[in-house]
This record gives sequence, C-alpha cells and structure tokens, in this order.
Amino acid sequence: MFDQLSQRLQDVFQSIRGETRLTEGTVENALREIRMALLEADVNFKVVKAFVDRVRDRAMDQTVLKSLTPSQQVVKIVRDELLALFGDAKGGLVETAARPRVILMLGLQGSGKTTTTGKLAKWLAKQGRHPIVVSTDVRRPAAIQQLSVVAENAGVRVHDPAGQMDPVARAKGALAEARAVGNDVVIVDTAGRLHIDDELMQELVAITQAVEPSDLLYVADAMTGQDAIKSAGEFNRQIGVTGVVLSKADGDARGGAALSVVSVVGVPIAFVGSGERLEDLEPFYADRFVSRLLGMGDVLSLIEKAEEAVDATEAGRLEEKIRKGGFTLEDFRDQLRTLKKMGPLENILGMLPGMGAMKQLAEQKPDERQLRRVEAIINSMTPEERKYAELLDGSRRKRVARGSGTAVEDVNRLLKQFGEMQRMLKMVGQMTGEPIAAPPRKKKKSPFSLMK
Repeated sequence: MFDQLSQRLQDVFQSIRGETRLTEGTVENALREIRMALLEADVNFKVVKAFVDRVRDRAMDQTVLKSLTPSQQVVKIVRDELLALFGDAKGGLVETAARPRVILMLGLQGSGKTTTTGKLAKWLAKQGRHPIVVSTDVRRPAAIQQLSVVAENAGVRVHDPAGQMDPVARAKGALAEARAVGNDVVIVDTAGRLHIDDELMQELVAITQAVEPSDLLYVADAMTGQDAIKSAGEFNRQIGVTGVVLSKADGDARGGAALSVVSVVGVPIAFVGSGERLEDLEPFYADRFVSRLLGMGDVLSLIEKAEEAVDATEAGRLEEKIRKGGFTLEDFRDQLRTLKKMGPLENILGMLPGMGAMKQLAEQKPDERQLRRVEAIINSMTPEERKYAELLDGSRRKRVARGSGTAVEDVNRLLKQFGEMQRMLKMVGQMTGEPIAAPPRKKKKSPFSLMK
C-alpha cells in the first residue's frame, strides 16, 4: 500500500542516518525531500505546508540537533506528526445503542460502494453481528442484482422486494425486515453519480430521514486522490459523513487521500479496502498505517491475520510433526494454502519490519501464480510421493510435470527447495532438544536409499 511514498520517506531517513550531528542545512534538505514526496503523493498542499512547518519547528530544537541519535529523533518527530494528521479516532465503527444499527454507504459511481458493502457485511458477521443489506440504486443497470450476488458470496441476508423501485421504500423495507427477523445491522447501498447533483442529494436526504442511520460512510476511491477528498467534503457539508472508507488501496494509490482526508474533510478514516476479496477490509488504525509507511512494519495486523487463517489444533499438530522431523510435501502445500488465506502476498510482506527498505527483495516478491504452480505440482503427486519425496525418481518427476502442466525443471526446483526447507526444520528441531526421527516407512525403501 502506497509503496512509492513509503520508499521516498525511507530514503530521506536513510540519507540522514550517517550524520553524527544534524545541522539546520541537513534538516532543511530532508524537509525539502519530504515535502516533494508528499506533494507527488497527491497530499493536499495546505496539509503538506502545515505538516512540514510543524516538523521543522520540532526538528530545529537544539535538543534534537545535539542528540546522540539525531536521525532517530527526526524519524520519531515525523511519525508523531503523521499520527497527528489522523487525530485520535479509532478504526472501525463507533459504539452505538441503536438496534438495528443502520449504516448508509455513500459515494460517487465507480468508487466501489457495492463491493465495500459486501466486505463490511462480511466483517460485521465475523464480529458476531447479523447484517442485512439492501440496494437503493434503482437507476444503474444490474446494481440490485450485483449486490445480491455479493451478499450471497458474503453469506448475508439481502432485502430485495420484487417490483419495488422506490429507493426510500426499499430502505424502510429493509429496516422493517431486520426488526421482524432479528438482524441487528442494516447496510444501505445508496446510488451514486458521476458527479454530485441536486437530485442525488435530495434522494440521500430522504433516505436518511426515513431510516435515521447511525453511520454515514463515504466510500472514496484511493486511486483518485484529492478528487475523492473534495467529493467527501461536499457530501459531508450537505448530508453529513461520520467516516470514510478508502477503497482500492491495493491499487496504484499514491497515499495522498489517506493523509489528507481528516484534515480536509474533518471526519476519520473508518476502514481501508486492501484487496479484491470480501475478506480484504481492515479497520483503519493510524499507528499501524504510519508504521507501514515508514518501513517499521505492522506486526499486530500480521498476527491478527494469522490468527484468523490458522487453526490452533492444526498448528499444534504441525509443530509436533516438525519437532519429530516428519514435515512432508503435503504439509508444505497446506501451509501455502494458509498463507493465501491471509491475503495478497504483497500486503503480508509489507507488514514485516524493514521490508520496505530491502529494495532488492521487494523487487522479487513471490508471485501468487508461482504458489498456484507449486500447489499444482504437489497435487499431481500420489499420496505416497507427497509423504516420501525421495520416491520421486526421474520417471515420476516427468509424470508429475505432465500432470501439473509444468516442466521437469519446475518439479526439480520445488524438490530442491523442499529439501533445503526440511534441513532447516531439522536444525530447528535439534535446537529445541527434541529427538529427530524420520517418519516410519511401511513400504519398501526409496530407490535413492538403495543407491547409497
């Protein structure tokens, strides 16, 4: 997320790390680079000016200039001021006693409201809530059907009365159904336009008066930068917005929208859409976002994703197998599947501290297509071959390659990497003090063992 801005900021910090003492000239040069990086990221120019001025005032303090760790002090100042841009708002939804809770999804056409509605419903279901969704977009072709498909994929109830094409009536009907069947959240996917007009605003005001929402979330396309922020400000002025959802943040987003929204619009960021899957919606935590931006990683989010994807019982079983030296290709395949559940690999790597500064490694990020290829190779093996990789002689490798649509070289490369992984896991097992025992063979010895 926002890789270019993140790399520019980290380059600035790297340039001052070699300085034993900072001078006013060094600080000014760093601030100039930071200003350019923020402007190129499409951050509002007024926000940039105020931000740089605050950093300068603090960085020019004699305590910082004469500090034993001046570069660390500057990084801390920049981090503190970035956090200040987001205020003290917490991510997600604010507490409310309203039942059912009504959430209005606002935004222009093409911003990703319908998909975000499904993502939010999925997120609420994970929190133990029981959402129902309804579309009031009666003008855009297939908008109602699109939400029905998204809701079905998310596993949530959808309100779609046949023949009802009045937006206000559809919203009120969803609220009535929620009260009747016990749904505690109603998410209303409203209509959008290519631009703000009086007709759209009148419709939204009527819906707002009819269902009295506790949350009005503006869905802003992170890739449109300041245009999305201007529209959010207009929606907030005419209707009122309680929070912003940044959609498509996994795309070619420069970051300016995220850094400008609170200062320009005056409302907090509630969620960030970080991928195409329905699971790819995260509550926005300013401290975690800033840590990723500065290359410090986001270990807390990584742990949360791992806890969601990994079954505790299965993890314990795998740990026991590793301790006893019984890690197989089948276990390796299962771990790849678990990794894919955690989201796009690029996002996962971005949560690791220091990854942003490792340019060479960043340019060689694993391709998810490669993981699918590895899984196809392992699936083309027999259960016995997955358990005992040494059975895979030349003829078997050719058969596996044909079955998986890959080359023999791909199979050889996988087996070599797996062998190295087994040796590393064996070392881990030895370090824990556990005896390393190979899994018992029930059949004849491997052809490789007979050749020794």
